Amino acid sequence: MAVTSTLSGAVKRLVLGRPFRSDKLSHTLLPKRIALAVFASDAMSSVAYAPQEVFLVLSTAGLGVYAHAPWIGLAVAFVLAVVVASYRQNVHAYPSGGGDFEVVTTNLGDTPGLVVASALMVDYVLTVAVSISSAVENIGSAAPFIDQHKVLTSVVLIVLLTAMNLRGVRESGTAFAIPTYAFIGAIGVMLAWGFAQLATGRQVRAESAGFDLVAQHSQLTQAAFVFLLARAFSSGCAALTGVEAISNGVPAFRKPKSKNAATTLLMLGSIAVVLFLGILVLSIKIGVHYAESSEQLAGAPADYQQKTVIAQLAQAVFAGFPAGFYFVAVVTALILALAANTAFNGFPVLGSVLAQHSYLPRQFHTRGDRLAFSNGIGFLAVAAIAFVVSFHAQVTSLIQLYIVGVFVSFTFSQTGMIRHWTRLLKAEADPAARRKMTRSRVINAIGLAMTGFVLVVVLVTKFFAGAWIAILAMSVIFVVMRLIRKHYDSVSVELASQELSKVLPSRSHSLVLVSKVHLPTMRALAYAKATRPDTLEAITVNVDDKDTHQLMEAWEESGIEVPLKVIASPYREVTRPVLDYVRRLRRDAPRDVVIVFIPEYVVGHWWEQFLHNQSALRLKGALLFEPGVMVTSVPWQLHSSERRKRDDTLGLAPGSLRRGLTSGPGGRPVA
Repeated sequence: MAVTSTLSGAVKRLVLGRPFRSDKLSHTLLPKRIALAVFASDAMSSVAYAPQEVFLVLSTAGLGVYAHAPWIGLAVAFVLAVVVASYRQNVHAYPSGGGDFEVVTTNLGDTPGLVVASALMVDYVLTVAVSISSAVENIGSAAPFIDQHKVLTSVVLIVLLTAMNLRGVRESGTAFAIPTYAFIGAIGVMLAWGFAQLATGRQVRAESAGFDLVAQHSQLTQAAFVFLLARAFSSGCAALTGVEAISNGVPAFRKPKSKNAATTLLMLGSIAVVLFLGILVLSIKIGVHYAESSEQLAGAPADYQQKTVIAQLAQAVFAGFPAGFYFVAVVTALILALAANTAFNGFPVLGSVLAQHSYLPRQFHTRGDRLAFSNGIGFLAVAAIAFVVSFHAQVTSLIQLYIVGVFVSFTFSQTGMIRHWTRLLKAEADPAARRKMTRSRVINAIGLAMTGFVLVVVLVTKFFAGAWIAILAMSVIFVVMRLIRKHYDSVSVELASQELSKVLPSRSHSLVLVSKVHLPTMRALAYAKATRPDTLEAITVNVDDKDTHQLMEAWEESGIEVPLKVIASPYREVTRPVLDYVRRLRRDAPRDVVIVFIPEYVVGHWWEQFLHNQSALRLKGALLFEPGVMVTSVPWQLHSSERRKRDDTLGLAPGSLRRGLTSGPGGRPVA
């Protein structure tokens, strides 16, 4: 056990780094330049696949429908601008980190708040799954080996990302800042150079420009055509994901927190709008054709491997300059992989807030060695891996589940903010303050209209395509969190409603479990005597007549004054006879407390656990359910445990022994 513990501790320190003291929490807070990289990676990455999803939906009706793509892009950009303006009000009004959950719970009630929390949790999980799968898809365009092992590669990337986030928000943010800004710079330069070439009359054509796009549905009714545009719009709205993460992550910012968060949110929205529209328009200008499969591209070679929209743009714009193409491809793959970092920062904070409200296990509120919410990070990683494996890392399949949750939270949040401003206006008399509140309410009202409309469109166009799975997952999480809260509430009532008896137990009856007359037994007897019980007796269970007879002879020869009682066991059980005897004592004297002392070996190797203490563990587990019974383990350290004690001594902080501190990690004594 000692070797295993030492090895696991060394691996943990190698992966996570040295632990941080609680008073170092302020050093992990983020300046705006790093916060933008931490929280904007999701929104930035969406510009890599959101335009592609718009083209993918429109391609089913043929090339002629591509002309509507810029108008769809403008509609998405307008909604994004409204949502950013709305959430700037949120971070100022509710800077504690509860985000949409706090806004909705405070203004609309617990049930709507829990609906929002369920939606956000599903959306965060899908953010990781979609971002990582999209990154692997982009890498697979250049590396066929990766394309053949997309699921395995996705799982490995999630594990690596989890390890980076477990090292702490500040450290992971610093690591992600370079690729985030590299992506923004690379796409910005690509768009500027591409439009500059077009403006000067240079020929810039995508490799797919010469292919004809075969329509899967050549004749569409007016209703079907509108539905197609609405579905393309809902797919493009994936560009809005990540906005809500900043409202959940305000506590991670440096002071003034709300001001810095609002500024970062404005920068995020501005950059996302410019890049999204730029990619969409430039793709139309240079003739990018993108379809669900290469078979839809008439005139393409038989072995043609369809590249992503970003890859086609970079190849066309940087024709004759391969380094530019490869640089864009690399930073795009990086930003897509790191986009999941938004969820890894938002989900754990939300989980902590929910745990404070007793909707999640208390462990989600606990910070780990590096002052990160380790349990929330681990849960998010496991859930994302489950989605990736279930959907075989297919972006087209996962995207249908996406953005449902985020627009549920958007809509509820804007409703809550309208009620928030309305309540404040009733009590505010200052004209200047009232004008400011009225302006904020108008902004949130516009946000409600926009996000509510998008939510309806998403539900109508994507429900049967896979959105129902996300809704089902939200419902399950909602019910589970309700049950957790019900359990905590019932335990709280149970512990608060029962008054402690002012009458002390009449007597204490101590039992020492004996199997042999040896040093552990003698120590247990000595400890039991030290508690000065009213009655003390040793008990043994007769599972073998010969062994019991030898024990009784040894007991008499040792001259031990404590009486030894032999309990019969016709079926050679140990636990059941002891339980029956303890219960009989309790029935005979209900006001007595029974204390059972159990000698236990302390071992140093993991395999020794299987050779010792098995009967003691089973007996302890059974006795814990007995009212009026206490169980005391009396440890006996075997020689193999000496190594463990030395390891614990090494685990002390420098100078601890000199200052008289003699406890290692977990409060274990140091030899």
